[in-house]
Amino acid sequence: MWEGPTKARAIALKALYEIDLTGHPPETVLQERLAEEPLPSRLARFARRIVREVLLLRPLLDRYIARYAPEWPVENLSPIDRNLLRMALWEMAVYGKTPLKVVINEAVELAKAFGSESSPRFVNGVLGSMVRDIEAIREGLAPFLQIQEQP
Repeated sequence: MWEGPTKARAIALKALYEIDLTGHPPETVLQERLAEEPLPSRLARFARRIVREVLLLRPLLDRYIARYAPEWPVENLSPIDRNLLRMALWEMAVYGKTPLKVVINEAVELAKAFGSESSPRFVNGVLGSMVRDIEAIREGLAPFLQIQEQP
């Protein structure tokens, strides 16, 4: 169904969803997901990086999600929506190698595939609001970013 970076994002989303709901060890979850849906090594590294860094930055990412979706406490969001927003915000503000429109489009497509009927519109709206302030968000996250890309 998915190919390339989209498949890597889908696997990362599935892993983050499981970790969020069950508390299973991230590396075990990732190994299982990648065994079920193998990826070329470059894309497997991308999926691992998404999961590792989103988990590491989760409290900071959640603070921004709460700011841009104030009527929905992060802990009350559906696990799919919550993790899609975390992933997309990470990709826009931390990873920074993917064009913003592509990040939003990918998140909306994953929301269509895995979320509820209202997920695509909700995810698009929150991310659209974040894009307007992305430079300020990047600056706000900068002091906390001690993440180095690992092979």
